[in-house]
Amino acid sequence: MPVNNPRLNQLDRQLSASVAGQRTANRRRWLQGFSVACAAAVLGSSALSPLAPNIQASENRFTPLVRAIEAAKPSVVNIHGRKTVRAENASFGSDGMKQVNGMGTGIVFDPRGYILTNYHVVEGVSNIQVSMHNDRQAVAKLIAHDPKTDLAVIKIESDGPLKAVQFGTSCDLLTAEPVVAMGNAYGYEYTVTQGIISALHRTVQVSDEQKYQDLIQTDASINPGNSGGPLFNVDGDVIGINVAVRVGAQGIGFAIPIDEALDVAARLMSIERLEQQSHGIVGKTKCEPTQRTFVVSSVRRDSPGEVAALQAGDVITAIGERKIERALDIELALLGRKRTEDLPIEVLRSGNRLTTNIVLAPANGRGGKVALADRVWENLGLRLAPMDDTEFKTLNSRYRGGLAVQAVRPDSPASAQGIRRGDVLVGMHVWETVSLDNVSYVLDREDVNRQEPVLFYILRGSDTLYGHLRFAERTR
Repeated sequence: MPVNNPRLNQLDRQLSASVAGQRTANRRRWLQGFSVACAAAVLGSSALSPLAPNIQASENRFTPLVRAIEAAKPSVVNIHGRKTVRAENASFGSDGMKQVNGMGTGIVFDPRGYILTNYHVVEGVSNIQVSMHNDRQAVAKLIAHDPKTDLAVIKIESDGPLKAVQFGTSCDLLTAEPVVAMGNAYGYEYTVTQGIISALHRTVQVSDEQKYQDLIQTDASINPGNSGGPLFNVDGDVIGINVAVRVGAQGIGFAIPIDEALDVAARLMSIERLEQQSHGIVGKTKCEPTQRTFVVSSVRRDSPGEVAALQAGDVITAIGERKIERALDIELALLGRKRTEDLPIEVLRSGNRLTTNIVLAPANGRGGKVALADRVWENLGLRLAPMDDTEFKTLNSRYRGGLAVQAVRPDSPASAQGIRRGDVLVGMHVWETVSLDNVSYVLDREDVNRQEPVLFYILRGSDTLYGHLRFAERTR
């Protein structure tokens, strides 16, 4: 039966929050520097800046903020591509798709070419084009994404290490502190805008399907193409990821706090997810006024972490040659390591510095679930999550259970049938779909003709809808 499948149109207009930034101490230093600069200008200073030796300008023009943004520029990339979206008037089961031009921004967070951006920037883009500050062009691959937080990781190949951006923290932000945004605004690459932090901890509902929590509000100029770009403080540290703008309003834009964004990035970059390897370390990033530390909260039994004698309360300060400050650092330090490598780990325990070693092991069970989820995504275009009994009972359905649709790939079989985020998949062919294993069972059935579409059932509100779903490819 026909139903509408609206896209996140507001996200297409989104953004890149911008604003020129600094914290209390930085603000004082900045103002002092400005006063000194003015005094020097009166005295007629004409020194050349080491940042731009060919420009005949006074040293005073190259403020700390100018230098910080210039230094950060190589870590910011511009993203372009064409994506397939459903037309607003398309109905359930129709092929009402259209091609639109997409653009956005991203930040390099690992020298191996890993880039953080908004998911809506790369969603449905089959050929993600990335351009860099030196006019280099590259094609990126989507590595992982989280539709709920609208974050994604993409990767480009490079002849050498890329410059990773310098991250700050969002745990000590101040209302009215200056900030700066950089992004691909309306296709004008490396546009820099400035403003202040207008408010903190905002909740923003941009559509029936997308709701953001705990955002930074800014009065920066927000334009299409800025989405996924950095929000800097005056030191050039990233404190937020620009994500949304209030349509119809002026000077109201939003960014995801960087501490929360990097926690999501840590999950997306999990070596268990990407390489089916395990370290068994569970912990969280602790934010303090002068530093961030990674504190172990637990260690899984029979895991490499347990073999390394790690304990709850340990502060991991380094793995190999990499300094550890966040959960993301743990994953990046272990990513790409062989299972035969014996890596030193430096730990602070009860004020004492200790050194131990860790050797990675194959992921048990969880890696298989991740692989199954990715298989369903590739074949059907659905990101599914199990629902507990209490949650499912609120739907007042006659079915025993179902899988919540968290995301739908626009160019997928599921998208072609009008399935959308928020639906609940309750059946395929003649079998129920209470777990991912049930979907896997259907994918593997020899008696399911891959040449013919498979009947499926979904719950949408109080309605039960059905359609016929084709597999993207024959599964093993």
